[in-house]
Amino acid sequence: MEPSRLAGRLAEAGQSHLLHFWKELSPEEQSDLTFDLEGMDFQEINRFFQKAMEMSSSSKQEKMDARMEPIPREVLGSVTRDRERLKDWEEAGLLCISRSKVAVLLLAGGQGTRLGVSYPKGMYDVRLPSHKTLFEIQAQRILKLQQLAEQKQQVKCSVPWYIMTSGRTMESTKAYFSQHQYFGLDQNNVIFFQQGMLPAMDYKGKVLLEKKGKLSMAPDGNGGLYRALGNQGIMEDMERRGVEFVQVYCVDNILVKVADPAFIGFCVKKGADCGAKVVEKTNPTEAVGVVCRVDGCYKVVEYSEITLATAEKRSADGRLMFNAGNVANHFFSFSFLRDVVKKYEPELQHHVAQKKIPYVDLDGRLVKPDKPNGIKMEKFVFDIFQFTKKFVVYEVLREDEFSPLKNADSQDAKDTPTTARHALMSLHHRWVLNAGGHFIDENGRRVPAIPSLKDGTDLPIQCEISPLVSYCGEGLEELVKGQEFHPNLVIDETGVHQLVKNGV
Repeated sequence: MEPSRLAGRLAEAGQSHLLHFWKELSPEEQSDLTFDLEGMDFQEINRFFQKAMEMSSSSKQEKMDARMEPIPREVLGSVTRDRERLKDWEEAGLLCISRSKVAVLLLAGGQGTRLGVSYPKGMYDVRLPSHKTLFEIQAQRILKLQQLAEQKQQVKCSVPWYIMTSGRTMESTKAYFSQHQYFGLDQNNVIFFQQGMLPAMDYKGKVLLEKKGKLSMAPDGNGGLYRALGNQGIMEDMERRGVEFVQVYCVDNILVKVADPAFIGFCVKKGADCGAKVVEKTNPTEAVGVVCRVDGCYKVVEYSEITLATAEKRSADGRLMFNAGNVANHFFSFSFLRDVVKKYEPELQHHVAQKKIPYVDLDGRLVKPDKPNGIKMEKFVFDIFQFTKKFVVYEVLREDEFSPLKNADSQDAKDTPTTARHALMSLHHRWVLNAGGHFIDENGRRVPAIPSLKDGTDLPIQCEISPLVSYCGEGLEELVKGQEFHPNLVIDETGVHQLVKNGV
């Protein structure tokens, strides 16, 4: 596009300032900026901004309390309250997996910035004895699950893994998988695609410049998934493979049950088009969104959107009334996902995140603000719950299935590499106990089954079990039953290893 036509388009959209430094740019910088600007529909971006700001100002004034209802029992499945049905659900899920009808979709656009690293979060090593990263753990869970389904049904199957990255993480993620031979998975069943980006804007709707010839861009939120699925041919790929059910989850949960057969089986048996996995919220002030009904439609309501009085309400059984904590782990039927992509995605509103955004001012100086100076617009993956015809909720135990990795290690920090590592080792400790094994201390005394964490600083038993050995605790009896182990135990595909402090 000619610079004059580009300037006309920008003037029409009120974004002429983006060419303010045009004459100072090298030919290469001019070419790059032109390329970026031509790829943008500024009228659409302006509409997004207007709607997002309107929605933001109206939601600030109004709390959701009066419009909220808890989840009805008939749509709820629970690993604690429905124990007698778990086996049925798991069998149903494994059957779907064995027929290659199940895909998993990983939301992996985030960098490890809050962890103090610049690479994708999935490549982070939380210092397990094996030093496996989140990506490797999840890949091996898929491998094991395929194996379990094949053993059950005596038929070869595959679970395609769709990995949504952002512009900042795509190349490094692909290179990482390639470098590690896709962790044993068939390369054809690991499909990468990229979420969209949107420009950061000031409070007047002007797009900010990161450099004189570069726009400040940010990923469009995990709800950008639906537009990306349509734009990048992913729905067609799923259809070609015969995928009927999709589990969507976030990369940062070290305990995630990838393609959880019980969750999938529950949703399928219920005839659900959409399902949410939740953990029970026990503390009313925990800053986590809750799944509930608002004006008759299912939604995730953020902690900031309700009053403390509502957050503290309890049911007759003593549980919090609004206790279904969202863990960003969802089930979709393929037909519902296709409807979302084709029909409902344009109806989704952007949410406003107020941020401190570095920018170049009109004098060409880089300004690093000390308070929020603009917004990034994003959609959330759960925004489509409102369109579902048959929605279900599946409640799992937090200690078995949810320990997100968000922050660097520091005093009293939550959701850190240390808390993630401890959560996984504690889970594997319980697996050994459930399979009939025992741990002994240096004096040969058995370690209590439930460690008493006297002051919160006691360390869990050092115990790691490879996903290639067990997906969720199954098949360990022949390795551990009736045996006693010292508390540095690693069980992998080569056998059972007890580590001593200074090495193996």
